[in-house]
Amino acid sequence: MTKGGMESVEVFTTEGKGRGLKAQKEFLPGDVIFAEPAYAAVVFDSLTHVICHTCFKRQERLHRCGQCKFAYYCDRTCQRAAWLNHKNECSAIKRHGKAPTENIRLAARILWKIEREGSGLSEGCLVSIDELQNHVDSFGEEEKKELRTDVESFLEFWPPHCQQFGMQFISHIFGVISCNGFTLSDQRGLQAVGVGIFPNLCQANHDCWPNCTVVFNNGNHEAVRSMFHTQMRIELRALNKISPGDELTVSYVDFLNLSEERRKQLKKQYYFDCTCEHCKKQLKDDLMLAVKAGESKPSADTVKEVIQLSKDTLEKINKARMEGHYHEVVKLCRDCLTKQEPVLGDTNIYLLRILSIASEVLSYLQMFEEAADYAKRMVDGYLKIYHPNNAQLGMAVMRAGVTHWHAGLIEAGHGLICKAYAILLITHGPSHPITKDLEVMRVQTEMELRMFQQNEFMYYKMREAALKNQKIQVMPEPSNENAPSLFHKKE
Repeated sequence: MTKGGMESVEVFTTEGKGRGLKAQKEFLPGDVIFAEPAYAAVVFDSLTHVICHTCFKRQERLHRCGQCKFAYYCDRTCQRAAWLNHKNECSAIKRHGKAPTENIRLAARILWKIEREGSGLSEGCLVSIDELQNHVDSFGEEEKKELRTDVESFLEFWPPHCQQFGMQFISHIFGVISCNGFTLSDQRGLQAVGVGIFPNLCQANHDCWPNCTVVFNNGNHEAVRSMFHTQMRIELRALNKISPGDELTVSYVDFLNLSEERRKQLKKQYYFDCTCEHCKKQLKDDLMLAVKAGESKPSADTVKEVIQLSKDTLEKINKARMEGHYHEVVKLCRDCLTKQEPVLGDTNIYLLRILSIASEVLSYLQMFEEAADYAKRMVDGYLKIYHPNNAQLGMAVMRAGVTHWHAGLIEAGHGLICKAYAILLITHGPSHPITKDLEVMRVQTEMELRMFQQNEFMYYKMREAALKNQKIQVMPEPSNENAPSLFHKKE
């Protein structure tokens, strides 16, 4: 099947995994295999007034729809581009008296599109909405109860004059959303802001060590033409060399978990048993559970004790972060590290999790030197575990680079920023806002590094003067969320 820019991939049936995607030609790292606009997408309930409902960018000031008073847009271009999808929603919200939850809104948008275009193949889609997996038969009691509630709420919201759909088909749509909803992020890729359905992407099977990654692109607001101005889309990008006939895979979960944990998560959320090589052979598990090497190897009981302490500490840290008690978070991290360091190896995931939190929170508190030390150790561990072109690795290296730069450690800072830039060029591409930000930092740190190499004394004098006149850029407040996962699962 080769439709609408999808000439480079084909759908095939894989043994034991159902449908999958296969490359039709060779791809190199960083190549865009395909870009796909959303079939339907909505902003999360909690963010409807701060995120544009068309391009999903976070903006300071948004224009509100004068009719329903619910939808918000960057500007008139975004508002016009949204009208086809918002028109029915707008009148339904006015009739209903309020906007329903994101799941109901997304189901309604999908069904309005089916009403307009039919449920067959849409332009550029390899499969129809009818053919997408819903896994309703695998739902547990709790999920079935949620499904019934969603269907009831949907029927209350759905206007009587619109095309009426059977209960089974409405349930199918909610099942599709539940296991195929893709997480949409803001323009910096740091916060999950919405959920969308991308039928072609849904065909890509999971692998814990994939050959592709997915990035959400919010469109280009500098473009004058409406199509490019607001055309938000996902891009499937190659992480390594892919040959014709190779299956295209993406990872549905973060790799930085033990294979058993990843398998549990995949079974619970996506209803399949992962049989990828990394899970079958438990590759990298030894690194993630590493203990301190040396003559006096810690006993199994000591290791067990420290891991339990780490888990308990992470729970306390989450509570303190939720309440904004960042100095308490730092104390908990320092105390935990004191217990972990003599026992756990430098790639142990419990040590890496504490190092990551400590570096992020200390950066926010502008205690950059201590933060830089923890960030360096975190990145050294990550580099031994993650795929070299992993987006989360790239973001972590960038954060470490910025922390070193703020700490005045210009050589290490510039090196880390260059390393992050090389990774994000592949995972995000040169035109993504975060890569553009990084390019600016790379140029700036390169200039500062040259100055440092010519005259260290003058460099520090100028830096000191600059910091006196201008408050150092404050790091964003630490987020309590993990990086957005690939597919959105309703909690």
